[in-house]
Amino acid sequence: MNFYSVRDLRTTPKSVWENLSADGEVVITNNGKPTALMLDITDGSFEETLRAVRQARAMIAFNSMRAKAAERGYMSDEEIEAEISAARRGGRE
Repeated sequence: MNFYSVRDLRTTPKSVWENLSADGEVVITNNGKPTALMLDITDGSFEETLRAVRQARAMIAFNSMRAKAAERGYMSDEEIEAEISAARRGGRE
């Protein structure tokens, strides 16, 4: 995988595009940190590629939420039911 800075993208775009075509992906960095991933999209695969990228981002978000929940501790079924009951009682009063 090739890494290019934002400056490289402006000053030598030809090499960026050539490597993108050859390798299928290029990482763009800003101040030394990866900030963007460019993917080569073949004819007719735009929707499929977009759907796959969105699914991958959703899985990353889900895994992050799961990890945070594990750090805080899980609630038992009884605790969940108690919370629901308390919320329902609070709504009527």
